[in-house]
Amino acid sequence: MKLKILFSFLLLLILASCGSKKRVINKKNTGVVIAEPKPKELPSVNQVEFTKKLANKNPRLNKQTLAYIKKYAPIAVQEMHEYKIPASITLAQGILESGRGRSELALKSNNHFGIKCHTQWKGERVYHDDDEKGECFRKYVYPETSYNDHSLFLTQRKRYAFLFDYPIKNYKKWAYGLRKAGYATDRKYPVKLIQIIKEYKLYEFDKFKKSKFKKEVKKLNKNNEIEQAIVIQKTAKNYYIVQKGDTLYAIAAKNNITIELLKEINNLDGNTISIGQKLLIK
Repeated sequence: MKLKILFSFLLLLILASCGSKKRVINKKNTGVVIAEPKPKELPSVNQVEFTKKLANKNPRLNKQTLAYIKKYAPIAVQEMHEYKIPASITLAQGILESGRGRSELALKSNNHFGIKCHTQWKGERVYHDDDEKGECFRKYVYPETSYNDHSLFLTQRKRYAFLFDYPIKNYKKWAYGLRKAGYATDRKYPVKLIQIIKEYKLYEFDKFKKSKFKKEVKKLNKNNEIEQAIVIQKTAKNYYIVQKGDTLYAIAAKNNITIELLKEINNLDGNTISIGQKLLIK
């Protein structure tokens, strides 16, 4: 009798745990490669001192949120300078959408903004329940690509165009504008963003000057420009077959691609290649 009760209890626990978690299934789109260059080093935006000061003033602030700000504030500032989206808005959205970077979608897929696949997405994807069951979400190698894709998502869609008429320091208008444009279905979405921005003083990151930041970026990365992620179709014409005497350097130069990217999209750890080997080149 006791064993029967124990078995029933364990069964209930298993069913409860299955129902409470969102199931994530990885599915690769074998027809394409999203070539995500290794992220460049970004300068400090005083995020370490900033979060430390916040924590000292208000010990009740969420530690995970503070850690998120400390880790991703430079990326938000970088995106602000490139696309004119307030860093405060980007950070607040990242915190809210990713559950402070702790959601399954963020941890397993580096998707910090809950961006779904949509018809034009050619990269890797994951499926899990959201507004509907088994919805398709974008998957990234680096969180930096997620941030950049968020910027592209807002700048390349006409329904968000009016947002860029707002002053970059007016995060309240941006918050309500995102809801108006249909970014989120939650009516309280703007209020939630504004609350995060105010509580963690994220508006301070909107004040960072572009010229100084860009100089520091170039200095840290030896004047190399920051490369964006690109989509490469896996078709026969986009492959190169290694010939006798070929080197990675020669193949890269001949096909107008960097050695770093050539190695990355072909999963090469070193510079060794063999005759007859097929390399994806574009």
